[in-house]
Formats: sequence, structure tokens, C-alpha cells
Amino acid sequence: MQENQQPSVDPEGIPEVRDFSLVLGGPLYQLLRRARLGEHVDDHLLRRALVICGLAWLPLLVLAWIEGTLIGGVAIPFLADIETHVRFLVAVPLLVIAELLVHLRMRGIVAQFLERRLIAAGSMERFQQALKRAMALRNSTIAEVLLVLAIVPVAIFVRGDLLALDASTWYAVASDDAGDTNLAGSWYWLISNPLLQFLALRWYFRIFVWMRFLWQVSRIELDLVPTHPDRNAGLGFLGASAFAIAPLLTAHGAALAGYVANRIFHEGAALPQYQLEVLCLVAVLTLVVIAPLCVFAPKILEAKRRGLREYGLFATQYLRDFDRRWLRTADHDGETMLGTADIQSLADLGNAYTVIREVRGIPFGRDTILVLVFATVAPIAPLLLTMIPFEELLTRLVSAIF
Repeated sequence: MQENQQPSVDPEGIPEVRDFSLVLGGPLYQLLRRARLGEHVDDHLLRRALVICGLAWLPLLVLAWIEGTLIGGVAIPFLADIETHVRFLVAVPLLVIAELLVHLRMRGIVAQFLERRLIAAGSMERFQQALKRAMALRNSTIAEVLLVLAIVPVAIFVRGDLLALDASTWYAVASDDAGDTNLAGSWYWLISNPLLQFLALRWYFRIFVWMRFLWQVSRIELDLVPTHPDRNAGLGFLGASAFAIAPLLTAHGAALAGYVANRIFHEGAALPQYQLEVLCLVAVLTLVVIAPLCVFAPKILEAKRRGLREYGLFATQYLRDFDRRWLRTADHDGETMLGTADIQSLADLGNAYTVIREVRGIPFGRDTILVLVFATVAPIAPLLLTMIPFEELLTRLVSAIF
């Protein structure tokens, strides 16, 4: 196994690894640079979030005030529209701020392929090519243009069909057609909402870039270690990518929470009516995050089979020698059992074989899934107070814990 092992490599010495990022690059990034909103992802992060939120939310506030629907004048004035505030003051900032976490975490994850010497000696060039292709796709102008074009028909034709309430609101009168909106409504449907959709679609595209990169790496020769204590043959670090993407799930959960909250407070709906939507959101988003990691399952299971075979053969030879030395002869080769290292070696060999048997094909565990589920439902959890008084909910929680 050792002749194919990649010599120790400093990730910082390889430009493709040092410059890897799912966040930097693309037309929007270049636009932000020209607007002096940050040369790097961590430069002026709060300013970028405020600018994008201001573009989506502040004009709505001003237009609603001008049109007299800020605090009254309609059944649901602007300040009472929970969904709008959650979408543009919570979900949008999360989509922007998540860039820093993803940028830092993903670069470190890629570097670990080299730090752990998991790339076989003859596969380094293919690994670097996979990095270059990922960065080329991330920088694609055509891809971001297609994302914009995908939003256009939604902004023009769908509009209020999915989000509008069955009442007169600050953006439209209930008796109007979906296209007969006021100025605030026009900005909402044509600017604010498409901006949120573009940010979300852009993240889906980045996840696709990440998935494609992982798939290409899984196709090259890897020098995995079946006895690695992470029970993933050395690839357990890939599960950290799920934690990096968790803020995106929180943003989606917040958007759904705002949607449900509007129906509860303004239409008399109840939270259980949306349990299917919540379950579907959790299932789909969790699958989107962990599915890319499953491409390494064949490699991990192959390493497990190889380890069981090789360590099984080694254990058989060792146990025969152990049996001959300590059970079949009287002189024990001139040594006494007390203080011998053979017993400890036997235990270590058994532990190594147990680790191999416990190797999992997927580089994540139950804790990873629980974190993703919690990140998604956390913004929805406060809506439980619409069903159960806070005092009763607190009492139940205390009783469950203690």
C-alpha cells in the first residue's frame, strides 16, 4: 500500500488548493469588487449584507409609506407583513454571511486531501485538474446569466399566486389580478423577490460545483487508510462541509417560517397544516447537503474490503505464531508471558480489525444529520408558541429534561 502513497505536500504550495473557493468569482463577485464592497470574501461582509438587504427591503418601506400602507390603509399593512421582513431581513443576510463560513471551511476541507496524503502518487495531476475545472465552472458568466433567465418567468407570471394572501395588502388589493399591483408591489415582485431567488439559486449552483468536484475526485485513485479511527478510511473530514452549508438551510427555514407565520396571524391557519411542507423542506435540504458526500461510498467500502482481507491474513499469521509460541511449546522461546509485548500486540491487532469492520461507507453520521435538521427547523420552532402557551411549553421542556 505504501508504494503508491503521495509524499507529504504543503497545500499552500499548490495554487489550485490555495486559491480554491466556492464563493469568489463570477459576475456578481466582480460587480461587488467594482462597487468596493470587498476584495476578499471577509472584507466588508456586513456592508455587503446591508447593501443587498437595503436594495430588497428599504424601497418597500419607502413606497409603502408614500402609498399610505405602511401601518394602515389595508387589511395587512407593510409593518404587519411578517413574511416580507423575515425574507429580506433574515434570509437574505444569512445567504450573504454564509459566504464567509463556506469560503473558509471548504478550502480547509480540500487541503486535507493533501495534508492526509490521500491522493495517490499518480493522481495528483488529475486532482489539480478537478480543482481547475471547479473554479472555471464557478467563474462561468453563462451560468449566472442562466440563473437570471430562470427567475424572469417566475417574476412575471407566478408572482402572487404562491405568496399573496387572501386579503388586501400593502402590495396588492385582494380583488385585483396578480398583475395589478401598486408601486410597492411592483418592486416586491420584480426586484426584491427575484433578488432573493437569485441568491438562493446561486447557492444551489455552488453546491452543484462542489458536488461535481467531489464526484471527479472520487473517480481518481485514492490512498485510503481502512484503520483510520474516523471509521471512514480517512475521509471523515468531508462531513464538516455539511456544517459549513448549515446557514443556507437556516435561511430556507426562515423563509418558510415567515410564510407560515403570515397564514397563522392573518388567515387563522394553524401550524400543523404545514407539517408536510416542513418535513419536505427538511428532507430535501438535508439530502442536497449530504448527497454529494455519498459519491465516496464505493471507495470507502473498497478500502474496507481490502483492509478486512489484508488484516485478516496478517491476523491469521500472527495468531498462528502466537499459538505456537505460547500454547504449543513449553519453553516459550525462552521468554515468560509476564511483561511480554505479544499480548498487547494481539489486543492492538484486534482493535485495528474492529475499526475496519466498523467502517461506514458514508463520511457523515447521525450528528451531522441532526445538525442539518436543527438548522432548518430552528426558525420555525418559535411558531410552536402559536399552539402552546410559553409557560406550558417551558414546563414540558423542563419535565422532559429533568
